[in-house]
Amino acid sequence: MLIVLSPAKSLDLETPPTTRLATQPAFLDHSEQLIERLRAFSPNQLGELMELSDALSTLNVARYASWTKDTSEARQAVMTFNGDVYDGLNARSMSAKQLDYTQSRIRILSGLYGMLKPLDLIHPHRLEMGTRLQNPRGKNLYEFWGDMITEALNQEGSPVLVNLASDEYFKSVKPKKLNMPVITPVFEDWKGGKYKIISFFAKRARGMLARYAAVNNITDPKKLKKFDVDGYKFEADASNDTTWIFRRRLAA
Repeated sequence: MLIVLSPAKSLDLETPPTTRLATQPAFLDHSEQLIERLRAFSPNQLGELMELSDALSTLNVARYASWTKDTSEARQAVMTFNGDVYDGLNARSMSAKQLDYTQSRIRILSGLYGMLKPLDLIHPHRLEMGTRLQNPRGKNLYEFWGDMITEALNQEGSPVLVNLASDEYFKSVKPKKLNMPVITPVFEDWKGGKYKIISFFAKRARGMLARYAAVNNITDPKKLKKFDVDGYKFEADASNDTTWIFRRRLAA
């Protein structure tokens, strides 16, 4: 079983990592090509491309300028990403065995790095997969990465892929070319008289399910159906073979 996650825009560059173990990203040469393209942008141009504030545009232009394939001063991806998914994953509190599970069975899709293992070393950056960045291979990052991410997933040799990434990021994967079926868990909360996906809760729940898999050393995806953290429960009647619905109804 292999799990894919999205990265996060928010980064924690201050809190010390809880492990010294680290690995190198697989596609650094390709990342460097994207960085060279991004270095052509002024702060104003980058702000327009990515819809960023002046401060964030200036910050990321500086980050592209200082980016290097040398990872001696880089940080592990799972210790750096700091959004809702990673709040749910809470890798800093994991044991060495649990971190080893994530390294073996979790992959993080990335606009800049293509695909990362959790302990791959990364530099601070911002490049969302949906960015319409003209590049030598096409008009966006989906065309830049082409089949590379899909082929890398196939090389993992997993019998099944659990998709905990957002639609934006999973579009970089080509399911018809995968050598494995895909299961997509969906998290819904009761609101306004019906169950619906609430982005903040759904993102955090995706991280919590990945953590649940690591803590319980799950290798059979069927065991994910027992996930019951924070009140979520698998709903068999609302699910099918490829889309698994988890719902919760919090007390008012």
